[in-house]
Amino acid sequence: MAQKVVEYKNQEFRVSYEIVNPSLEESIVVLHGWGSNKEIMKQAFGKELSDYKHIYIDMPGFGASSNEMILTTKDYGEIIKLFLELLHLKPLVVMGHSFGGKVATLLAPSYLVLLSSAGVVTEKPWSVKIKIATFKFLKPLGMKKIRELFVSSDVQGMSHEMYETFKNVVDEDFENEFSKSKSRALCFWGIDDTATPLYTGEKIANIIENSKFYPLEGDHFFFLKHANFISNEILKELKDV
Repeated sequence: MAQKVVEYKNQEFRVSYEIVNPSLEESIVVLHGWGSNKEIMKQAFGKELSDYKHIYIDMPGFGASSNEMILTTKDYGEIIKLFLELLHLKPLVVMGHSFGGKVATLLAPSYLVLLSSAGVVTEKPWSVKIKIATFKFLKPLGMKKIRELFVSSDVQGMSHEMYETFKNVVDEDFENEFSKSKSRALCFWGIDDTATPLYTGEKIANIIENSKFYPLEGDHFFFLKHANFISNEILKELKDV
């Protein structure tokens, strides 16, 4: 594991990363989802795509990377761009899971690989609506631990900065960014995904002009079971050029 210090908007971000196959020229950047880290992505793909250099990154506020600033998805995109410049890298492929899919899209690589990407607004379940309404009602009363009782499990225990960042990105409509993408996109999705449902993947694949869509068995972390298939499809796409 290594770290680089990225300076952005007068803040320093210590970005933790790991490189697999460091001697190779062409590179693939792999970005994790919200609440995750580089380790789960390396677990899936570290032994795949052996002809390429892999860069696994802990995005700011996750894993071993620091964050003391309230961020947006576009901020994350700029920070990762600066990080890649520090490493003198221009990746051929950028792969992103869930929230990482939105950041990957902003990097505008030649080849974009989306794994159950976030970015299409979905209707909240009624239970979530009730939780939000109750939280808004009780918050002015100053009751203790209201935040811990009602916020998503994805952000419990996180800093104020990361909680506010989560609110910035969780229900973000990214369809315009997908529509502007000029990347050749491969969109892989878990058929039983409830976090980013299958229909959102179909919509993203339709929005991105040059894309292919692959529904696969599994939930939001389907790629852990299908890393070999995903990697082989990426290789096919690269060889077709």
